[in-house]
Amino acid sequence: MLFRKFSLLIYALLILIPLVVVLLTSVKTLQETFRDPLGLPDGGFKFDNYVAIFQEQTMAGYFLNSTIVTLFSVSLTLLLAAMVAFGITRMNNWVGNVLFGVFTLGMMVPAQVIMVPLYSLMLDLGLTNSLLGLILVNISSTLPIAVFILTGFMKTLPKELFEASTIDGAGNWKMFTKVAIPLSLPSLSATAIFLFVMHWNDLLYPLLFITDNAYKTLPLALLEFQGQYSTNYPMLFTGVIIASAPMVIAYVFLQRYFVAGITAGAVKG
Repeated sequence: MLFRKFSLLIYALLILIPLVVVLLTSVKTLQETFRDPLGLPDGGFKFDNYVAIFQEQTMAGYFLNSTIVTLFSVSLTLLLAAMVAFGITRMNNWVGNVLFGVFTLGMMVPAQVIMVPLYSLMLDLGLTNSLLGLILVNISSTLPIAVFILTGFMKTLPKELFEASTIDGAGNWKMFTKVAIPLSLPSLSATAIFLFVMHWNDLLYPLLFITDNAYKTLPLALLEFQGQYSTNYPMLFTGVIIASAPMVIAYVFLQRYFVAGITAGAVKG
């Protein structure tokens, strides 16, 4: 028991110490950071870095771009994944299994493997330097994992509910909207948080497809604080904290659904 508590304490410190360093660095000047990286700021905490970032008009634009891309990517991915998962669970034949297997195979292809052909395709379609292009790529890259999660949950829904809906004259669309979706809210919320974190923090695709400053997202914009010979760590860490804030807020408000979603179907009977 003592060893378990000690292990948990070490694990907590490994998470807490980097977080504290990031928070302290964000309220320091660059000189204070290099002089004493782990120490407290001289003369109290300074929030000039936060003020400077919010005063940057370009940073507000980057934040807006990330918000647009993330919201549309998450919403459309959830809608398509829920429809596909419902269709797969309603197919009690080999077609459903094959379709599920195709989406599962999509999870096995690393994004780095398809970067060259994907960039060539996006270039031919004229979707580089475009928020629409980012949204489409995000949907295609995360749809397999969303289908995998939601299919596993919808398979646990009682078949009697759908049979009763059929007797009452409900079609597939009404069963999807009136039965499957309300019952799947915990799993949908958990998947939404998972997708939100992936899309909000995504750097690979914006770095690959975006070169115009007008379409840069927040993770890509944070690279501007990192130069070839030096890095403005206080501003960089301030940007990291601001970029992390929406994820923390989303988790706080959806925590109940997230926990219910990841535990749903664990005990059946």
